[in-house]
Amino acid sequence: MANQQTTNRTPTHDICHVRGEGKNAFWTKIGAAWIHEDGQGLNLSLDFVPTSNDGRLVIRIRKEKAESTKGGAA
Repeated sequence: MANQQTTNRTPTHDICHVRGEGKNAFWTKIGAAWIHEDGQGLNLSLDFVPTSNDGRLVIRIRKEKAESTKGGAA
């Protein structure tokens, strides 16, 4: 049931695999997350699972679509 609720809502966070540091970091979006209704946890949906140990997973609040495409190619 919780999984069904997750798929009907817009994700609140993006999940990324990050390699490197600072301006040299390479970010790959690998999934999405939703805050539980009680605000005490997250449901995660991963499209990919990193197979290397040379990075870290980062969960960030999802930006508005219009904001994330500013200045980028269409």
